Amino acid sequence: MDVYSSMLAAIRRPEAIERFAALYGHREGELARQLTRYSQLVKVHEDLFHADRPLYMISAPGRTEIAGNHTDHNNGCVLAAAITLDTVAAVTPRYDMQVRIHSEGFPVIEISLDDLSIREEEKSTSAALVRGVAARMQELGYKIGGFDAAITTDVASGSGLSSSAAYEVLVCAILDALYNGFVVDSTLRAQIAQYAENVYFGKPCGLMDQMASSTGGLVAIDFKAEPVVQPLSFRFNEAGFDIVVVNSGSSHDNLTDEYASIRQEMQAVAGLFGEEVLRRVRPEQLWMDMGHVREKLGERAVLRALHFFQENDRVKKLVHDVKLSDLGAMFEGIIASGESSWMMLQNVYVPGTHQPLALALSMAAQQLKGKGAWRVHGGGFAGTTLNFVPSDMTEEFVQKMCKVFGEHACFVLDVRPEGAAVVFNQEK
Repeated sequence: MDVYSSMLAAIRRPEAIERFAALYGHREGELARQLTRYSQLVKVHEDLFHADRPLYMISAPGRTEIAGNHTDHNNGCVLAAAITLDTVAAVTPRYDMQVRIHSEGFPVIEISLDDLSIREEEKSTSAALVRGVAARMQELGYKIGGFDAAITTDVASGSGLSSSAAYEVLVCAILDALYNGFVVDSTLRAQIAQYAENVYFGKPCGLMDQMASSTGGLVAIDFKAEPVVQPLSFRFNEAGFDIVVVNSGSSHDNLTDEYASIRQEMQAVAGLFGEEVLRRVRPEQLWMDMGHVREKLGERAVLRALHFFQENDRVKKLVHDVKLSDLGAMFEGIIASGESSWMMLQNVYVPGTHQPLALALSMAAQQLKGKGAWRVHGGGFAGTTLNFVPSDMTEEFVQKMCKVFGEHACFVLDVRPEGAAVVFNQEK
C-alpha cells in the first residue's frame, strides 16, 4: 500500500474520528466536513507530487483575541484562544533543500532553502515567511530541509483570525516534524514565526497571534519579559454560548501602516520616559506629564497609551473572572475592552473610508445587550467582529448579520484545545 492509500485508510479509522472531534468539535456536520477536507487534500498532494516518502498531515489553528487589544507589542497582557478554523498541510520531506507549496487559491511557491538571506522583493509574501522561518530555525541550531506541501485553509486572509500567524506556525511545525521529531516547544515556535513576519515579511506584529495559534486552548499571556502562558480551562459552548465571528467584508491586508502606527505611537510615548515599551512606564507617570506628551505626540498617542494601561488591568481581572466562571463579569470586561479599542485605540475604521466594523458592532450591541458580548476582533480597521451569543439566539443572530454582510459572513466557532499539531503521520 502506498503512502496515499495508507493515509486515506488511516483518516477513516475510529481513532481518527476521535482526533477530528478533539480538534474541531462536535457541531453538526463538522466531522464529515473534516473527513472530506483531509481526504481531498491527500488526493491533491498525490496529483501534484506523487511522493514516495512519509506523508504528514499538519495543522495550525487561527486565533481569536478576547482582550488585550494591541498590547502585546509593548509587552502587555492578553487573553486569547485558538479556534476551530485552521490551516492544514499534506506534506512530505524531500532529499534536497527545495520547497514547493501549493496553497488552494494562492500562487505556487517554489524556493530554495540553500539561500536564506532576506530578499526585498519577497517582502509581504508567503515566500518570505517560509524563508524567514527556515532561517531562524537554522540559526537556532535546528535541522531544516525541503518539502512538498499541499495546503488548504479556512482561516480567511484579511479576516482578523490571524491567517498569517497560522501559516507561519504551520511552516515551523512542518520543518520541526519532518526534520527534528517535533521537539520545538510552543513558545519558541511562536517566536520563530514572529521573527519571520517581522524581519522577512516586513510587518511589525507582536507575538500574541503566533502564541495563541502555537499553544492552543484559552490562554492568558503576559509579555512583560519572556512570555508567561497561563492555560485556562473555560469553554464557552459548555456555558451555553457560541463564539460568532462576523466578517464585515472588508480586508485589512493593505493596512500595515495603520497597524504599525499603533505600535509606533505607544513606543513613542514610552520613549519620552526613557523606555522602549509602555510596560516599563507607570500609568501615573503618563498622568503627571500628560500635557507634555500631548504637546510632543498629539492626543491620539495619549489615548492609545491610556488604552494600553487600562487593557492590562482588564485582562488581569478577566483572568480572575474566567477562573470563577463569572460570565456576567467576563462579558462586561470584553465589552469594555471593545469600547476602549473603538474610542481610545481607534482601530474600528480608517478615517475617510467605509465603516462596516462600526455597523457590525452596533448591530451586535442591539441584539446582545444584557445577553452576551461583542467587540472589534484582532487588529481592527477592517475584517471581523467577535461576538459571544447565547446558543438559542445563534441562528437568528447569524441570519440578521448575513442579511447585511453577505451569505457566508458568519463563522460559528469554538475554542480549539490544541495548537500546532501533527494530526496524522502515516509512514510508507
